[in-house]
Amino acid sequence: MTKIAVVTATRAEYGLLNPVIRQLRKYEISTLKVEVIVTGTHLKKQYGNTIKEIQEDKIRIDQMLEIPVDSQTEEDISRNQADTLVKFTELFIEQKYSAVVLLGDRYETLAIAIAAGNTHTPIFHLCGGDTTEGAIDEWIRHAITKISYLHFPTNEESAKRVIQLGEDPQRVFNYGSTSIDNIVNLATLSKDEVLESIGLNECKYFVCTYHPVTMEAGDVDSLLEEFFFAIQKFPEYIFIITKSNADQGGARINQLLDEAAQRIANLYVYDSLGVKRYLSLMKYSEAVVGNSSSGIIETPAFHIPTVNIGDRQKGRLRTNSIIDCGTDRTSIIKAIDKAVSHEFREQCKGIHPPYGDGHAAEKIAKKIIETVKYGKIDLKKKFYDL
Repeated sequence: MTKIAVVTATRAEYGLLNPVIRQLRKYEISTLKVEVIVTGTHLKKQYGNTIKEIQEDKIRIDQMLEIPVDSQTEEDISRNQADTLVKFTELFIEQKYSAVVLLGDRYETLAIAIAAGNTHTPIFHLCGGDTTEGAIDEWIRHAITKISYLHFPTNEESAKRVIQLGEDPQRVFNYGSTSIDNIVNLATLSKDEVLESIGLNECKYFVCTYHPVTMEAGDVDSLLEEFFFAIQKFPEYIFIITKSNADQGGARINQLLDEAAQRIANLYVYDSLGVKRYLSLMKYSEAVVGNSSSGIIETPAFHIPTVNIGDRQKGRLRTNSIIDCGTDRTSIIKAIDKAVSHEFREQCKGIHPPYGDGHAAEKIAKKIIETVKYGKIDLKKKFYDL
């Protein structure tokens, strides 16, 4: 029996893996199985218990593995990684997967990658080669790249970086981002339908996410207060905010969001929206505001503006529809004013997104299956010199 594992630990990661899982499972036969392993914040109530979204999508779940996600301190992160490393090592030894598919750059993903390396399980890695200078993700992503066997970056610049890290170009495949696949296939709700689904009537709104900037020591409370001040300067718009992830500082951000929603009339906070609802909301929004990668990658494909706050996404390949601003209230207000201007919105209509054609998942799945079935996988690392 050939078994390929796909691991998902967060809502954002699952959204990008969903089309790959669906395409891979088209190849399932009696001797080839694609197993989905659900872990991390998916299984935690405080992060929306987002395993429900996977179940609602009718994605078969083969393994559920509880790992700790509390991340208030550096010690928490290290303890979480240690526990994750041990649990996934045990799982990989028991299941003997032919390969494991991992996406991105989270700290628990690094621990899972090390477990795969220790058990000689080939890693097929999505979204390597990106740069996010303001987040701990930056070095984690490159570390996972060096442990991985196959690489599926989302754009040509990232593909070149993976090769620059010493990876063989014959194992680097730029098929684009599965986020564009999702836009093509999932952003299907009408404006009325998607607003009704979250309890809102017809309105003009922004979609927002504010994550911790994990490589900076800034005061989260002060940063969020600047953001909340800016929100209140646009009372004619609704701000629809999804909660932060489980990075260090994320829990405090979520607490502040809940508190602010009680006192700011045009602020609505949600634990998780699900991919279909999130993308459909994005489609009809005035702009996407915050510091999430979705503002850099997905939003330009809708030809709407992004207000990108701070340095978390610094270094990512970007289009002219993205307005970068500081974390202070004056910069945020100025950026939002620009985003809603007629001139800038017209400019966004001519944007050509650099993240693929909407067929990434089928190409990625085909290459994974070909490699597992017919490729001669040699895990001995040879550094590719430029």
